[in-house]
Amino acid sequence: LLSSSEGFGVAEKIVLLTFISAVILMAILGNLLVMVAVCRDRQLRKIKTNYFIVSLAFADLLVSVLVMPFGAIELVQDNWIYGEMFCLVRTSLDVLLTTASILHLCCISLDRYYAICCQPLVYRNKMTPLRIAVMLGGCWVIPTFISFLPIMQGWNSIGIIDLIQQRQFNKASNSTYCIFMVNKPYAITCSVVAFYIPFLLMVLAYYRIYITAREHARQIQVLQRAGAPNDGRQHHPDQHNTHRMKTETKAAKTLCIIMGCFCLCWAPFFVTNIVDPFIDYTVPGKLWTAFLWLGYINSGLNPFLYAFLNKSFRRAFLIILCCGDERYRRPSILGQTVPCSTTTINGSTHVLR
Repeated sequence: LLSSSEGFGVAEKIVLLTFISAVILMAILGNLLVMVAVCRDRQLRKIKTNYFIVSLAFADLLVSVLVMPFGAIELVQDNWIYGEMFCLVRTSLDVLLTTASILHLCCISLDRYYAICCQPLVYRNKMTPLRIAVMLGGCWVIPTFISFLPIMQGWNSIGIIDLIQQRQFNKASNSTYCIFMVNKPYAITCSVVAFYIPFLLMVLAYYRIYITAREHARQIQVLQRAGAPNDGRQHHPDQHNTHRMKTETKAAKTLCIIMGCFCLCWAPFFVTNIVDPFIDYTVPGKLWTAFLWLGYINSGLNPFLYAFLNKSFRRAFLIILCCGDERYRRPSILGQTVPCSTTTINGSTHVLR
């Protein structure tokens, strides 16, 4: 979170301003679209995972509204003009909201693990409304203990106050910066809680999902080699199983893409966050800035991952953007003569005929 003390040239500032504006706009519109889609679509509201997705979108929206603009202003102007107290508030909000966003992604991965790898009864017993509420509360309460509490008390600056004061003011350019530097204990604690523990849980959950999907893919091949029975009564259960397995396999691939984007966006920052205090804070300011904004991009990327990789969200987005065009509405299953059932995979309700 260290501000760049080297400054940028005019051409660099123009490019930065254009890029940052696009990131902020993408994050605001994308996350608003997710929230509106779930609020308007009755089917999306019935899916438990979407409670986490809406809360995640709200956290990412706050990042794009309360954190990114002030960071962009300081980056382009090469100066902090809002005072020391607001610097602490803005920094606390930054840590709080980005950590909340990461914890939401962790909860989504655990929810998908229970939905795909466990039996439906186990999933219903695990993901009760009370447990979902507790998990959502934890996503917002836990970050408070590594953001507002230690930062406002100055625990992160113990032992490095002189170094922070040196970097807060540039005598050559008469500029002031909103510096956020952390000592070794805070760097380790914050990084472990905000990234490494959620990352480990996500890896374990997605690994189990991958194993389950691979087993289902093998079963699909066995069913296809065996061929579909001629008896109509036996044909539908086989179709049901094959469709479900294919859907779960696709869900696992989707989650792997989301996991890959998460690692690409946040791993550089949190690795540097731990390494920097142990190498006497010699990481260049511009490198810090690049890693920080790479993490911010994740807040704008999540809605588009849902849009392009989740059929139910994609349909809901098209209905909103096309002003309720009937072509994108779900076909009614009333009056169908073919037996139907439903399954929830990757946050989507699929009708299986």
